[in-house]
Amino acid sequence: MSVNEIPTSLTPSPEGYADWLGELKAQIHEAQQRAAQAVNLELVLLYWKIGNAILIRQNKQGWGAKVVDRLAHDLRSSFPDMQGFSVRNLKYMRAFAHCWSDIQFVQQLLHKLPWGHNLVLLDKLDTEQQRRWYAAKAIEHNWSRNILVMQIETRLLERSGTAVTNFEARLPSHQSGHCRIQIVRIPARRAANQFAQHRADRARTGRQRYIY
Repeated sequence: MSVNEIPTSLTPSPEGYADWLGELKAQIHEAQQRAAQAVNLELVLLYWKIGNAILIRQNKQGWGAKVVDRLAHDLRSSFPDMQGFSVRNLKYMRAFAHCWSDIQFVQQLLHKLPWGHNLVLLDKLDTEQQRRWYAAKAIEHNWSRNILVMQIETRLLERSGTAVTNFEARLPSHQSGHCRIQIVRIPARRAANQFAQHRADRARTGRQRYIY
């Protein structure tokens, strides 16, 4: 019997069944959304931690850009079934940590956005104030990445009449320029799915499958 075939013993449905089924479906969808949000939180925080670790090593120990190439090779060798550890994405992680030095803000707001949305904010906006504004709007209205790009490119912030304070004056002179990097994006949704699978594997086997 196929999955979609209704057993004859279960028809017709008892009174109130349809409403009850609808409630259960709603609960399942809510649980799926919470699980996806939890995975996204861990993924975004993981990427921030990796990026911050790269920054610390480069700033304090003078490691050059080539260390990113080596790190990408070593991480992909250690986690061959995980995407997200390319040289490009490690550079994004570094830029992400560079732009958002306050991990509490990442935990409170940015973790609610998929990694691909965060890359859009890095690529297309110049100031922290702009990024905060569009991040909040994307969360509020549940924008897809394409919608977020469209709203930025059509200058929604300016069209909304919102007063724009120049955050550039408050940031170190080097910060805004390095936040905006134009490199090819990784398939963020696939990386998140693989990250979720690693969490499930680790819970099932007790083995550590990803790093913090």
